Amino acid sequence: MQQLVAELLKGNRRAAARMISHVENDDPLKRMLLTELYPHTGKAYVIGVTGAPGSGKSSLVDCLLQQMRRDGLKIGVIAVDPTSPFSGGAILGDRIRMQDHALDHDIFIRSMGTRGSLGGLSRSTREAIQVLDAFGKDIILIETVGVGQSEVDIVKAADTTVVVLTPAGGDSVQTIKAGIMEIADLFVVNKADLPGAERTTTEINIMLDMKKGDHWRPPVVQTVSVQNKGLDQLWELLQEHRNYMNESGKLETVRLERVKRELTDQVEYLLKNSVWEQVKEEVKLEKLVEEIANRKNDPYSAASELLEKISFFDQKTGKDD
Repeated sequence: MQQLVAELLKGNRRAAARMISHVENDDPLKRMLLTELYPHTGKAYVIGVTGAPGSGKSSLVDCLLQQMRRDGLKIGVIAVDPTSPFSGGAILGDRIRMQDHALDHDIFIRSMGTRGSLGGLSRSTREAIQVLDAFGKDIILIETVGVGQSEVDIVKAADTTVVVLTPAGGDSVQTIKAGIMEIADLFVVNKADLPGAERTTTEINIMLDMKKGDHWRPPVVQTVSVQNKGLDQLWELLQEHRNYMNESGKLETVRLERVKRELTDQVEYLLKNSVWEQVKEEVKLEKLVEEIANRKNDPYSAASELLEKISFFDQKTGKDD
């Protein structure tokens, strides 16, 4: 374990890939590895890119990589793909789209499945961010699954959130009303060479004018990623937002809130695992489910009875508290 951590901190790409695999697979070593890495995190700036399916997020991220590399930045990319609820598999196709950067030692691209997470991010995504942070990346780009309103999960992980829309997205006003619009620090109208780009841009600006707000008004930029148009302006605006977050003190506030959420999530995760491990040992769950289905029991009473049988253990000693 110590050797793997040491190799990662030296910049070994294979060690980074192995570490993320441990995280994704919920390996028993994961907790110890993340504990060793945590003091080396907190330096990377995290940018989330989200939006509807087909809005061109992957092409946009691909073009942004070029902009960032011109400034000499080291970048990690986490592309989150939807996991099938039936097979449990994911296509993980974003690395195929970003093949131009495959040989760049200072760009590390990893595709991850949501694994049942409804918020567009898997729990292990946030842990993978820590791995890439300790790995020495200056910026970590997260491209999330295009699933609509539940994408708001990205705000829990990103310092800056980019929402990507297209002129061909149907009724754009309805899109703007969705909860996803509340989280944007910057709007991108991609595929702006299509009819309706100006209308979509105007409607977003009208909605922003109606919103009471913050000192930061999310800018709206038009891009055509396949032609590399508007990307210079997008990169400038991303840097402008980062400067605003630093100078206003909001970055520190956002990150403190994130740490609080991470702590809460970890407590809930450990409690849930502890409960279900004991339930599996002490209760024939299938039989209990069958009783509830046959109306010989009810889920409310059954849940209370299960909890009465649960004792909570000290995570280090394994002894009862």
